[in-house]
Amino acid sequence: MNPPLLRELLPHAGDMVLLDELLSCDAESLSARAVVRPCPFSLPDGSLPPWLGLEMLAQGVGAWAGWHARQAGTPVKLGFLLGTRHYACHAAGFPAGAVLTIAIRRAMQDATGMGVFECELRQDETVLAQARLNVYQPADAAHYTQEPAPHE
Repeated sequence: MNPPLLRELLPHAGDMVLLDELLSCDAESLSARAVVRPCPFSLPDGSLPPWLGLEMLAQGVGAWAGWHARQAGTPVKLGFLLGTRHYACHAAGFPAGAVLTIAIRRAMQDATGMGVFECELRQDETVLAQARLNVYQPADAAHYTQEPAPHE
């Protein structure tokens, strides 16, 4: 059986999907590959700015949640990156064509949908970025994404 496409595991669309290939996934962790290619955030030389590493790591967490949803036979749901206490990027950016590995590991998750994940972004064996991400996947994301009707 082939692993699912990353586009099937994330609630993102088009150029907003920054990950390319699911390498492995289990109850606690995920590994994925990304090739730096043109996207809405590309710099003039085709590279990606260092802050975009945080989004790639967050998409790793999202893909992990999407994989678990598919395993349970439920739809992939929207989740939220609440923040990070520490994002360390050891690179000035991510060069065009670079092959990156995203590795995430669940540190904790509770029944309300709050979670913490240890994340790492590597090129070959070199660690380019690390973060501990705080995330939230509510039972009903529409509650947070829909504006109430204006009062007349």
